[in-house]
Order: sequence, then C-alpha cells, then structure tokens
Amino acid sequence: MPSLRLYAGPAALRHLREHGLRPQDVGAIPAAAGGPKGLILGPLDRFLFGQWLPQSSQPVDLIGASIGAWRMATACLQDSVPAFHRLERDYIAQHYDLPPGQKTPTADQISGQFGHNLRLFYGGRIGEVLSHPRYRLHIVTSRGRHVLAQEGKLRTPLGYAAAFAANAVSRKALGHWLERVVFSTGDAGGVAALPFDDRDFRTRQVALSAENFMPALQASCSIPFVLRAVHQIPGAPAGAYWDGGITDYHLHLRYRTPDASPIVLYPHFQKAVVPGWLDKAWKRRHVSSAALDRMLVIAPDNDWVRTLPGGKLPDRTDFTRHGQNLAARMKVWNAATAAATQLADEFAAWLERPDLSRIEAL
Repeated sequence: MPSLRLYAGPAALRHLREHGLRPQDVGAIPAAAGGPKGLILGPLDRFLFGQWLPQSSQPVDLIGASIGAWRMATACLQDSVPAFHRLERDYIAQHYDLPPGQKTPTADQISGQFGHNLRLFYGGRIGEVLSHPRYRLHIVTSRGRHVLAQEGKLRTPLGYAAAFAANAVSRKALGHWLERVVFSTGDAGGVAALPFDDRDFRTRQVALSAENFMPALQASCSIPFVLRAVHQIPGAPAGAYWDGGITDYHLHLRYRTPDASPIVLYPHFQKAVVPGWLDKAWKRRHVSSAALDRMLVIAPDNDWVRTLPGGKLPDRTDFTRHGQNLAARMKVWNAATAAATQLADEFAAWLERPDLSRIEAL
C-alpha cells in the first residue's frame, strides 16, 4: 500500500511543474508540535538531512515547536543521522518510575527528567547547533502574559481558560494572553531574520545562545499541565514560557523564502496545517491559506496509517493506555517507526522520478 501523500500550495506546484524538486529549491523546513506523532517522521528526517539536502549549499531556515524544535536542533548537529536515531530511541524509551500509590508522574517529575535527558543529548554539542554553516534554527515558544506571566495552581488554569475563550473569538485575541517568542541562531549580521512575516500574531525574537539553548528548547516542549513552564531564560523577557505549539501548533505562518530557494518543504504527520494548539477544536481554521502558497507537505496516507499498530500514529494517549508497561508501548512505537521507513523510501523514489499527478492541492 502506498504510504505517502504530497500536498502543494499554488506557487509550490508551479515551481514543481517547471523545475521538479531539487535540494537547492528548499528555503525553509517547518517542524510541527505533536508529541509522539513526530516519531513517524524520523526516517524522512534522516533521509532529508543525511542524504538529500547535503547535495546543495544554500542556507535553510529550520523552524520548530515542541518535538519539532528538538528535531530541527538535532538536524543542526554534525553527523545528524546517528543523532536522529538517538532522538527516536530516547523518546520511545522515556519512562517515569513512580513511588507506591502514585498512578501518574507529576509535572515536576516529567520536567526534571526531560531537562536531564536534554542535557545528556546536547551536552558538549550546543556549539554545533549554534554555528551550523547552513542551517538557521528558530525555536518557537509561547510566553505567558498578564495572569499567565507566572505559573500557579490557580493562575495557570484560569489564564488558559481565558486564552481559550479569547482564541474562540479570534486568533489575534489570543495574543492578549500568550505571545510567540522565537529563539534564533545568528548569521554574519547577528540574529538571523525570521523566515516568516510576524504581523499575524504578537511576536518577539531572541538570539539563541549557549546560555539559553537548553531552557529555550525545554520551554518549547513544555506542555501546560504536563510539564512546568520555564522561567528566567537568559537574554529573554521575564515570564513563564510554555510549549511553542500553543501559539503555533503546526506553524501555519506567512513564510518568506528567497526566490532562488522558494520551497517550504514540510514533512508533516497530516495534511492540515493547524495554526495553534487551541485551534484544534475549530475546524474552519484547519484549511489552507495564501500563507502556505510555497509549501509542499509530505505526509502519511490515512489508509496507510490505519495499518499501523492500533490503526493510528503514536500519540500521547499511549502513555495512559500502556501506563507503566514500558515494554508494550515501546513495542508499538518501534513498530510504527520501523514501518515509517516506507515514507522515506517512497519520497526518495518520487524525487528520482517525479510524478506530478500525485500532487494534491494543500
């Protein structure tokens, strides 16, 4: 069964008809939040960053939120393929030992262990990320405002209830409670320019440095109520920082790419590019827009997904479903990631012999 679907915006489709898809055509790669769903993209990441993109030399902006930020930071490591393998192994093997009588890990336990794991993963290698000669990394976080400026037993749920209500009115209204803060690596002139127009939502940009890399990356992965917010990030405005997926779940942004490398290549786990995590309930916000005109989405076919264990992608409900049975969850997730090699194989074959009839409208 075919595993891969290709979805293109109008400008991307015109480019593909005229030139096909070459490594030098890619100007930006987004990487969505979505927790364990991102595991399904491991083989594609290893192919793109290990084999295909090295055939070109242009700068590429890598934009990530949550697990997507972890993936894109890993792409900036030297010899990234073994690092992607390790990311997959470490994520699948994560486990929280619980004392007698405790059924689920606390936010403090998860945050503490996750921070420890990040330090083990990137320890001694942050310089590789910051100084990559081609890749400009942009880590997306969500900074709380007003009630959400500090984390608290009452403040956090009240603040997020207000944020949900504001977002129901409009996405811009969400900016009263949360703002997008992007931590970016530098270029010859200082901090690299954002590869998207930031007028869609309240946005700040901060230089990514050796001092703030770890807290910024942990903040981008800090799901509210599951992990603790990250505070006092060096070089950044004061406040509580949470998962970048809250403001930018699937990075539905107004991308700016150079004419010489116009394509926004998006390995994704679904067709829809949902703006923010709080937009999941608002299906009318799941449609494409002119912002995505240059985007080519590579995503698994829904029928193929139903052949995976449980008939779905790995997701956070598996933590509850399998509880403390680590071996059972690892078996399911390892089977899904092994099957996902078909995604990379099919995309590599398509690049060799592009079939434009397979491209659907985004």
